[in-house]
Amino acid sequence: MKDSLIALAKDALGSLRNILPIVVVISAFQVFVIQSPVTELSSLVVGGLLVVLGLAFFIFGLRLALFPIGESLAHSLARKGSVFWLVVFAFVLGFGTTIAEPALIAVASEAAEVAAGAEVIASSTEAMESYALGLRMTVALAVGFALVLGVIRILADWSLPIMIIGGYILVVLITTFAPDEIVGIAYDCGGVTTSTVTVPLVAALGVGLASSVKGRNPMTDGFGLIAFASLTPILFVLVYEIIVQWN
Repeated sequence: MKDSLIALAKDALGSLRNILPIVVVISAFQVFVIQSPVTELSSLVVGGLLVVLGLAFFIFGLRLALFPIGESLAHSLARKGSVFWLVVFAFVLGFGTTIAEPALIAVASEAAEVAAGAEVIASSTEAMESYALGLRMTVALAVGFALVLGVIRILADWSLPIMIIGGYILVVLITTFAPDEIVGIAYDCGGVTTSTVTVPLVAALGVGLASSVKGRNPMTDGFGLIAFASLTPILFVLVYEIIVQWN
């Protein structure tokens, strides 16, 4: 218990140290550039402390539970030699952690409103909700596919740079055929997948799997899954948007 409290205190100090530069920059702009008085200072201080505590508990929880769970599941599935269940686990992990990602929900909702305003889709509420849900499902499927591809890459020892470079070449090629108004949405969807929950679990999965497979190095082979999780949503959303445009 004592060790846990010490670790939590260290995480809190680390969170405070990481947030402090942001506070300094915002305060400097508020005072010297905008030259506007700070209102409700007490609320800002309380809110900042809550953010620090929230980050501390989050990081502590990652190290206490999420990282060990991801690594242990990867170890267990690899020891069993069940490639099928390992692939299923990777897909469900990618899909499940992405479909409920708040950043993705926000981007999909905003994209639906913009698409309706640009007369890309009908401006009715039902059409906008359907479009947003379709966008979220597409991104979640893309991340699930990315983790499956990453797991197979680790098992088969495929070259990560070649796959990533080839993937981005494909993105550029598809972008040339995609309507201009959807390119930005697709590229933003590639960024929202790197969430605070998905990244630790995916990293733990890769490291745990690479540690369990003979001949694999956790440092050189265990990472790279996040790169796939950022790349494949761009491809999937570009294709999804092209299909929506055609229909």
